[in-house]
Amino acid sequence: MSEDQIPVHEEFIYCCGAATQVLKFGPWNDLQKNNAEIPPNLLILIVPGNPGIVGYYRTFMQALYCGLDQQYPVWAVSHAGHCAPPRGMDMTDDTELNQMEDIFGLNGQIEHKLAFLKMNVPNDIKLVLIGHSIGCYIILEMMKRSVSLKVLQSVMLFPTIERMAQSPQGKIMTPLLCSLRYVIYMPIYLLSFLPESVKTSLVRFVLRGIKSVDEASVAASVNLFRVDCTANAMYMGSQEMMKVMERDNNTIQQNLSKLIFYYGAKDNWCPVQYYEDIRKEFPEGNIWLCEKGIRHAFVLDSSKEVASMIIHWLKKRSSI
Repeated sequence: MSEDQIPVHEEFIYCCGAATQVLKFGPWNDLQKNNAEIPPNLLILIVPGNPGIVGYYRTFMQALYCGLDQQYPVWAVSHAGHCAPPRGMDMTDDTELNQMEDIFGLNGQIEHKLAFLKMNVPNDIKLVLIGHSIGCYIILEMMKRSVSLKVLQSVMLFPTIERMAQSPQGKIMTPLLCSLRYVIYMPIYLLSFLPESVKTSLVRFVLRGIKSVDEASVAASVNLFRVDCTANAMYMGSQEMMKVMERDNNTIQQNLSKLIFYYGAKDNWCPVQYYEDIRKEFPEGNIWLCEKGIRHAFVLDSSKEVASMIIHWLKKRSSI
């Protein structure tokens, strides 16, 4: 079976009362020991950036799954409320939502990922966690809050784990996300009535400067024409600006042998100075600076290249 023919399993579930999209490559029913087959003993889980729409990571996941010889399932879980649920499914299930305060905020998203693992992954399954952007911060918090997680390795791609509001992009986005985001909602609402084909054309126009843009990213971006998806993503972003301040050196130190950091050479969310600072703090850590010119939003055009690097790291460091 060629790489393009590998099936992907898509689910929409409620997790902590919020609509959640899950993509799965590989066995998606065999993590539980309920049949004659031997289930996989390792799961690769991707925690996305913001917006946390898993469709952006489809090509990346497929490349990981095939590059690891289809031996281990590769899953991605969306952020709560960032995906457009299918017709007939509401954005929230109020019977569950009341149990979780502020599920769409940054803290809620961390608890959302821990709850997802508890609901769907047996305790004895080893984990390779791959975070992108704010997903790296979420993974560090997951490892801090749930030391029982059997994390074999955590890969931090373009990590926004400190001083987000002080970064070059943060200085631009903080006023928009914290004070002006409400003015965006009405234009998004009006655009939501456009035909799907027109929405797709608008996405292509916005991304026109990117050569060989991934078609999966084009389709994923259409989610952002739904007001509640955009509102939830921007609300989470506002909390990122306010809460992601000091780097959590204690958690990093305690898990240093399990962590790989990959910084962009021209990344306005986590500039090179942040890379140099963390290298000084943890000179023995696996902390790398990109030499390939890959953008922060690597899923737009470099998914296979980044997947290839991760496969090399995992085979070298984790014996998988």
